[in-house]
Amino acid sequence: MPAKSEKEILLLTSDRNFTALFEIIESVPSRKRSISIETEERDKNFRDVLMHLYEWHAMLERWYREGMDGDIPYMPAPGYKWRDIKLLNMHIWEKYQDVTLNQAIKKLKLSHKRVMDLIESHSNEEIMTKKYYKWTKTSNLYSYFAANTLNHYIWAIKKCEAIAKYIKEVERDKK
Repeated sequence: MPAKSEKEILLLTSDRNFTALFEIIESVPSRKRSISIETEERDKNFRDVLMHLYEWHAMLERWYREGMDGDIPYMPAPGYKWRDIKLLNMHIWEKYQDVTLNQAIKKLKLSHKRVMDLIESHSNEEIMTKKYYKWTKTSNLYSYFAANTLNHYIWAIKKCEAIAKYIKEVERDKK
């Protein structure tokens, strides 16, 4: 059996991490999944984490679309520089406070599928070769895709594990 390409590993690992993320959320009874934890951190519930991922998928899709159209996309977002990432992430958090968890789940599952389809549409060479596309500058598509899928999902898994643990402990203490 031939070794898997970086593209195949990216797709498999991203899907595996995405599935693991939802397994954590589903480990909490559905009626408790919207509970917010007491924390000084930005993300206080599953919805916050999922909408953060969703918005970063949306930014990636914009970068990709603009880049493939021959433009140099503004990254990370119009009005923000990479050094402003905390401010941008807080803006994202504020933007989605009225979204329900069910809406967040639907949005994220759709955006995950779109990003996986983008990855699937490229050859391993196109994904791995630095400077293959002008808009990726000195980098490659892999770095953009991995940052917004498998690596971001690892961050989200850790956040959701902490949220799930908190919810389960509060419920256990009530008994």
